[in-house]
Amino acid sequence: MALEVRNLKLVFRTYAGQVKALDGIDFTVRKGHILGLVGESGCGKSVTALAIAGLLPESAQVLEGEILLNGEDLLKKDKESLRIARLTDIAFVFQDPMTYLNPVYTIGAQITEIFTGDLNVFKNELIDSRLGEVASLQSKTTNPDELAKLSSESKRLEEEKRAGKLSRNEGKRLAKCRALQFLSLVKLPEAERVYKMYPFELSGGMRQRAMIAMALVRSPKVLLADEITTALDVTVQAQILELLNELRNKIQAAVIIITHDLGVVAQTCDMVAVMYAGNIVEVAPVDEIFRNPLHPYTKGLLAAVPRISKAGGNLESIKGSVPDLIYPPSGCRFHPRCPVALERCPRVKPPIVEPSPGHKVECLLYGG
Repeated sequence: MALEVRNLKLVFRTYAGQVKALDGIDFTVRKGHILGLVGESGCGKSVTALAIAGLLPESAQVLEGEILLNGEDLLKKDKESLRIARLTDIAFVFQDPMTYLNPVYTIGAQITEIFTGDLNVFKNELIDSRLGEVASLQSKTTNPDELAKLSSESKRLEEEKRAGKLSRNEGKRLAKCRALQFLSLVKLPEAERVYKMYPFELSGGMRQRAMIAMALVRSPKVLLADEITTALDVTVQAQILELLNELRNKIQAAVIIITHDLGVVAQTCDMVAVMYAGNIVEVAPVDEIFRNPLHPYTKGLLAAVPRISKAGGNLESIKGSVPDLIYPPSGCRFHPRCPVALERCPRVKPPIVEPSPGHKVECLLYGG
């Protein structure tokens, strides 16, 4: 098990009052699996990701809960320990790469900065990565001079590994090798050329691939991808989603994709968690959620997806609007908009029940 969020409750302090952003959410993401976090804007998807990454603003306060990464509670770490965890174990890919890439530095400089800022943290990883490359090159060549050169580099790297610290020049060289390896991994053409380019010289899809390379280059245990295909055209979007599917087995990380696009979920995810107003109302395998949605909100989301078979008809929608989370509805937060609400829904917060193995729902229609 890689990542587990348990009963996470979080508020934001504002002049108008406390915004009750997360109301006891629970989910688990296994190593090598992709979880899709879906729901309307303002339901708490991005806040959940920021809480996992330890990037919440000062106005946020965690009231209760745990965020367990391989059994360690991230919420109990001090600032320095959390910084190291964020540096080595948690990676974030944002929606608009142009906002997060520095326009005055090359792509290569921005990737290698991750390593050169904390060389000793990444010392063994950089050396092992290059040793693997050297071994691969040795197996592909029969040129005696080339083999001798590679053998010499291999011995030198082994000595560096046994030494106390990595020299800065050697660290920069190894960081560049690692960066080029991952720029190639995300299928950027001519990685060496892209390495020397500035963000404005790349297309939107190339910038997003560079951001993914920057996130994966540290071999994180958790990858958080927040609306990474929203600003891309459909062709590039399909390429990015295909890339994520190909990378999942190579990176062996727990991946969370935050999206409002159920098509993205269907194409990439293993599990789906449906969020509404700070609650996770349903969790199920991706096939199950499309075949047999249980919560009225999930059914409403799926009904609102445009279909070719209904061409020319009216689009369905969920009546009402997302509630004000300073004064959220009592009981089930969805009950004011629910077409099948029971008399007790405004009075009772529904517990999480599991009508079938692996399919959990927070709704009084299914017991509790």
